Amino acid sequence: MANGRVNLKGIYKRFGSFVALKHIDLDIRPVEFFALLGPSGSGKTTTLRMIAGLETPDEGVIEVDGEDVTFAPPAVRDIAMVFQNYALYPHMTVRDNIAFPLKMDKVPSADIEPMVVRAAERVHIEHLLHRRPGQLSGGQQQRCALARAIVRQPKLFLLDEPLSNLDAQLRLQTRVELKKLQRSLNVTAIYVTHDQEEAMTLADRMAVFLDGQILQVGTPDEVFNRPRTIAVASFIGSPPMNLLPAILEGSRLTVAGHVTELPYTPAHPGGAVTMGIRPSHVRLDPDGLATRLYLSENLGESVLLNLYLDDHLVKVRVASFAGAGEDESVAIGFEPEAIHLFDTESGLRIPTPQD
Repeated sequence: MANGRVNLKGIYKRFGSFVALKHIDLDIRPVEFFALLGPSGSGKTTTLRMIAGLETPDEGVIEVDGEDVTFAPPAVRDIAMVFQNYALYPHMTVRDNIAFPLKMDKVPSADIEPMVVRAAERVHIEHLLHRRPGQLSGGQQQRCALARAIVRQPKLFLLDEPLSNLDAQLRLQTRVELKKLQRSLNVTAIYVTHDQEEAMTLADRMAVFLDGQILQVGTPDEVFNRPRTIAVASFIGSPPMNLLPAILEGSRLTVAGHVTELPYTPAHPGGAVTMGIRPSHVRLDPDGLATRLYLSENLGESVLLNLYLDDHLVKVRVASFAGAGEDESVAIGFEPEAIHLFDTESGLRIPTPQD
């Protein structure tokens, strides 16, 4: 039997006249690390709360391992949730915070202590069991919340932006540990984040949310390299993809009067399209398009150029730059094999041979 498969079918959720979720369909596989990615207010946390049983849908069905749990209380869903603010009991020790769900489940007292110690060891806080949350750093509080979540060995591990309160260095370190922890537990993890780098590095698959809808589901590689819509392309990537108006004629693509010959002929009638290209696939080319340098940002390992092509801002990532000053001309070209094309009217991706 499957262990930790989650199906959402036709989920709608309204708060008054506001439609928070519009026809959400998801199939989350057993023991995969699945990210719900999107900006604030896109519906990802509402979706997670539906799976947890903290919200109920106005329409649709939620299944866990084939069983309808749409209106089942959280206690019977075999889930554990880690919230953004950790939700620890300040008057209890770390030991008692971790033990709390076991006591609620009426686990025999003799069994609780070894289970608590084991959970604490998994997240490296076994030496802090006697402390209270107020005596812990933010990172230690987060580990305590993780230990409390995993101590029951649930089939679903739900995480709502659990790293957002940590500083940058600790977030990177904890991200690695979180993925290792999920693999060692062999549990389905559903992870809400607005941080695409977190989603890209942690997730086996991800769903991209915007305005209460899912725009794309796929592996991080699929979402990054084959964005399904202009909206996904403009959200994924740091910085995101450059999007410019273009004219397509067979395999000839014209941007601001500059022609790039594509290595294939797109299956599209031609005319006005939207060209997408990642900043790292734009190159400096003395015979290319003339742009105006707005600002260069030295990122250490690379330099990010902010250029204006007419009134369109184009971002270019280069290894080094000792060229023009601000407001001076910089000529650029595009790597033809790295160009993405979208139908401007529908916003949908125009397939390439690699698709």
